[in-house]
Amino acid sequence: MGDVLGWRRLLGVVAPSTNTVVQPDMERMRPEGVTNHFSRIYVEDPVALSNEDFIAGTTAIAENTMDAVRSVMTCRPDYLVLGMSAITFYGGVQGSVDFKRRVEQVAGVGASTGAESIAAAMHAYGGIRRVSFVSPYYPVANAEVQRFLEESGFTVVRDVPLQCRCWTDIAKVTPDRLREVIDDLDGPDVDAIVQVGTNLSMVDLAAEQEALRGKPVIAINTATYWHGLRACGIKDKVAGMGRLLAAF
Repeated sequence: MGDVLGWRRLLGVVAPSTNTVVQPDMERMRPEGVTNHFSRIYVEDPVALSNEDFIAGTTAIAENTMDAVRSVMTCRPDYLVLGMSAITFYGGVQGSVDFKRRVEQVAGVGASTGAESIAAAMHAYGGIRRVSFVSPYYPVANAEVQRFLEESGFTVVRDVPLQCRCWTDIAKVTPDRLREVIDDLDGPDVDAIVQVGTNLSMVDLAAEQEALRGKPVIAINTATYWHGLRACGIKDKVAGMGRLLAAF
């Protein structure tokens, strides 16, 4: 007999312990018969960050990810959705593939990562060549995102690293501040605008700005959950959170 509530799929959702955005975001996207089962990657919330601190902190997230994966696998999910993003971009396309492979070897099931989901989302829209992106990261991590995107066949026109001072500050960035950033990122030379950093709340704002600007504005939490659903054969269209979930 299958799971009574998750009769279609059980999804393990893994995110840093400091993250307050992934869980509510992905719960809103959940179709009937799919249940989300959250597991937290232990990480300290730093007092302040620099380029060096950011890399050290995200490396700690990577090192602790496997414990969170082992924990969530005790409920026997069918698939994993990884609600952290920086570490999935490190090392370009090959680094992203290697990280995903390690997770899947530990879990024994498939997984969707933020980096591959962003690339897949842009391919799903079609016609995207030149992109800009915003992150809560520091410049050193934005360089890794740019490397991944360019190795995936996209040209990065410009980017904004918000340089949030600690992990929990990421969730405090306001929609008004992000609208200003999107104004700076947009232009006739940009086919799509991308947001990375899973604790940055942009699901609703991305849908708003996409409708306003007439071009894809892709939030990483939307892309990663979409990728996970489609990988599991769940093709339900979810309205109100942008074209990606509503149309593809």
